[in-house]
Amino acid sequence: MDSSCRRISSIIHFFSPYGDIIDCVLLHYQPAFDHPQLKGQQQPSDPPERPRAYEAEGTMNMGTEEEHVQLWRMSGETCPEGTIPMRMTREEDMLRASSVRRFGTKPRRGIRRDSTSNGHEGRVTQHAVGYVKGEEYYGAKGGINVWAPRVFNQYEFSLSQLWLISGSFSHDLNTIEAGWQVSPELYGDNYPRFFTYWTNDACETTGCYNLLCSGFVQTNNRIAIGAAISPVSSYHGRQFDITLLIWKDPKHEHWSLEFGWGVLVGYWPSFLFSLLRDHATMVQFGGEIVNARGGGFHTSTAMGSGHFSGEGFEKASYFRNLRVVDWDNNLIPLTNLRLLADHPNCYDIRGGINRVGGITFTMEDPEEMLDVHNENQVISLNQAILTVNQIVVISKNFRFEYIIK
Repeated sequence: MDSSCRRISSIIHFFSPYGDIIDCVLLHYQPAFDHPQLKGQQQPSDPPERPRAYEAEGTMNMGTEEEHVQLWRMSGETCPEGTIPMRMTREEDMLRASSVRRFGTKPRRGIRRDSTSNGHEGRVTQHAVGYVKGEEYYGAKGGINVWAPRVFNQYEFSLSQLWLISGSFSHDLNTIEAGWQVSPELYGDNYPRFFTYWTNDACETTGCYNLLCSGFVQTNNRIAIGAAISPVSSYHGRQFDITLLIWKDPKHEHWSLEFGWGVLVGYWPSFLFSLLRDHATMVQFGGEIVNARGGGFHTSTAMGSGHFSGEGFEKASYFRNLRVVDWDNNLIPLTNLRLLADHPNCYDIRGGINRVGGITFTMEDPEEMLDVHNENQVISLNQAILTVNQIVVISKNFRFEYIIK
């Protein structure tokens, strides 16, 4: 029986103010251990080898990050040692899906970057991303600004995340993904939620969100994947972000996931993947939405904050302090970051360097601006200090004002 359909026995449960029921499930009863290659195995007894931090890495006073961002833990309680928190899948969750078999999966071919091919039931995905490619990447890290964007209907979603990618954008695509998303179809509401995703065949038959199939192995008893995140950022008000790190642990050769600063959530066993078994060939940071409207109409679903990048900090959504992990397990700054918005009339993106050396970009949403970098334009800002307010838009091209160190 599919892991999302069977009831998993819990030893205790909590109720979230957002309506979630969080079960504390014995670690070895989680869906991951339904996988034939994990049955009867134990999780590694020693922690993974974390990447060595880039020497100039610091914090930027942009947003606030808190470990206690999930409301099911408001009382300060956590699941007991030896268990993990799992968001209960209820009957109404299954009934919102187009089919039981597709529950907890992305639309087929839904992660193509050209946005010309229809996904499941005619849905099309659209993106605004910053990416690097051309090297071997062993991980990625970044701070992701958290908002609660408007989603037009239950067949659409909006997310901000990081991707580790290998393969072409066709049947052989391998991805590991993590971030936050608003998905009424999956969760039944419009709250931003911490999520994970993986596939090794472009979402055709493998992979799923969160813990809805055998794959990701959770080891943490405090973080519930799929649970709502709070607080969220407000327009021209306080900003909140979450920091995520995914890396190939050289000790155990799994892809590990860290939430916040030093909170290990779990890992994806490398045997889940074909082309991602060793390293990624592309890393992406950015936003994705689903447009389910046909007939030439475009959805009003927002990305990020729902405001264009030109509005700047406290108004447009941002990513900050972006890093990749190199072959020697070092966190290093990005070089040759490229920006791509496949529907710039609706969602745009722009980037720069913040004052502590981390690449930062903002992205945003419909009906205001047409200007955007295309896929072939490369931004090389390694010697510059650039803030959002120093970006000037001229006609349909960007002009950058540099302050050289």
